[in-house]
Amino acid sequence: MALPQRKQDATDARLEGVMLPEGPAWLTKARKAALGRVAAVGLPARRDEYWRFTDPTTLTDAAAITADVLEVEEDPEFSGADALRVVFVDGVFDEGASDDLSAAGVTITRLAQAQDLTWAADLLGTLEERGQQPVERPLAALTTATATDGLLIHVTGQAGMIHLRYDRKDAGADVALHHVVKLDAGAVVTLLESGAGAARFASNMEVDVADGAAFHHVRAQGRDHGRRMNTHTFARIGAEATFKSFTLSVNGALTRNDCIMEILGDDATAHVAGACVGDGEDFHHDDTVFITHDAVGCESRQVFKKVLRNGAVGVFQGKILVKHGAQKTDGYQISQSLLLDGDSQFLAKPELEIYADDVACSHGSTSGAIDEDALFYLRSRGVPEKTATTLLTLSFLAEALQEIADESLADDLRDRLAGWLDRHQH
Repeated sequence: MALPQRKQDATDARLEGVMLPEGPAWLTKARKAALGRVAAVGLPARRDEYWRFTDPTTLTDAAAITADVLEVEEDPEFSGADALRVVFVDGVFDEGASDDLSAAGVTITRLAQAQDLTWAADLLGTLEERGQQPVERPLAALTTATATDGLLIHVTGQAGMIHLRYDRKDAGADVALHHVVKLDAGAVVTLLESGAGAARFASNMEVDVADGAAFHHVRAQGRDHGRRMNTHTFARIGAEATFKSFTLSVNGALTRNDCIMEILGDDATAHVAGACVGDGEDFHHDDTVFITHDAVGCESRQVFKKVLRNGAVGVFQGKILVKHGAQKTDGYQISQSLLLDGDSQFLAKPELEIYADDVACSHGSTSGAIDEDALFYLRSRGVPEKTATTLLTLSFLAEALQEIADESLADDLRDRLAGWLDRHQH
């Protein structure tokens, strides 16, 4: 079927100058196939169902909009964690700022240096392609095609923490990275991500979690006010395996985080959560999640909290699909916003599609202001209004932060949130 002319023109303009990065034959094949997927379905537009709340224009334009680099005095997120550090600056690997990539229980290879890696050749682009159905995700395919670097991480044992830090110096940097993570049976890893990355930053992460393995992911997205970011996480989860991902976002002109998970093994667990705080009419934050249950006795959780003020906009689109035979499914989804004024908006689209008859699935979405009774209670006991508002806001975000398994990481993010809220109280 031919694309609408407007979408065809926009897609042609974006792809006209695209040059596929060099690489081994298997990688070139995957990139060409991904570029073909983009050309076939076209880039997203506001008329597309899953983009009607978010304008993708600045993500699809041929040229990225510049964004000032934010100078902060705080240490980078997770700087105190005992983690193997990997640093990219404007999308370019910084060897001097990074640790040695060799570590126990894991093999790490840069995408830009990939050669004959059979496991990566079998996996790269595979989960992204599977994630194109039933919802087309052309921006993910574009990232697969154009990413110049990233990490290929093969976890074979107890690997500890790996920290991917995305620094930026160039106000006009336009970056695409693609990561692939494969966990063997019983393997465990915690992957941390932080930083703004670029004026326009795109990333894919494909995660294959084998039976009995555990993948923990904690991400803090950079605070540069003008940056635009779209990320895709694709996960395939085996029997008795665990996948847990949490994202904290503050500032940024546009953030779109997509998470697409397939639960294929019995008794698996898949949690995805997020907290965002936004201030100003230039802030737009979109979490879009699609979880497919295709096994027996599995649990999934989606927990998203957004704090918005001064015209900020938050979006949540979440779906749980329970296939035939996926009995004993326990699916939970909650999305809530705290609106600190009358100008901000929260747009939610929760969905359930269930084809099994022995399930416990629920979803809920609420939006409201600070609890005046709770605020009065705190103030009547001598707590200043600014401090009381910060305490109630942190309490609102607590359920999402509780999804972080490592309490020290959760405490770090709580402290940073408290500092941000204090600075933005008027």
